[in-house]
Amino acid sequence: MNSQKRTPYFLILSLLVAGCFSISPAANAGDTSSESSEEVSQLLSQVKTEAIALERDAEDLAAWTRTNQLSSQSHADKLNAIRDHVNQAGQLLAELNEAREGALPWQHQAIDRIYPLLKELADNTQATINHFNDNRAHIKFSVYGDYANAGYDLAKELAALISDYVDYGDREAEFHRLQEKLQPAES
Repeated sequence: MNSQKRTPYFLILSLLVAGCFSISPAANAGDTSSESSEEVSQLLSQVKTEAIALERDAEDLAAWTRTNQLSSQSHADKLNAIRDHVNQAGQLLAELNEAREGALPWQHQAIDRIYPLLKELADNTQATINHFNDNRAHIKFSVYGDYANAGYDLAKELAALISDYVDYGDREAEFHRLQEKLQPAES
């Protein structure tokens, strides 16, 4: 990984996410093309897919730090994949925030709970990349492993959180569908 290229990705993610949450509610209220809760559910499903892939890659990296048998290029490639997942999740979170006006209350809560966890994961990923790049020639796997393990724990928590919200949405939709089905026919 080129250390000159690493900062812009996370700078862009931070600015993108910060910008999303600095938009005033009044500005959102003026948007006449509000998004439906169905779009928010679809975006949450996309974030879930990204979070699960992120968790898998973070788990691989954490495991690799315990074996210390792979090349530094393998580690660099896995760190790039993790960074890409974090950035993609950040872009999806920005889209979720834009669709917030048409969201249901539980979807608002999901967006609000995902943000700090994703931010913490992005910060940890950047710290892991910085540590790796700064110590590539003489990497101490105990310290690097701590970063990788913390990243895996955060990725696992993020994937579980988003999965729970998506499952809740699926069950709520099924509940409403069944509720409508059981309503007596109007004469």
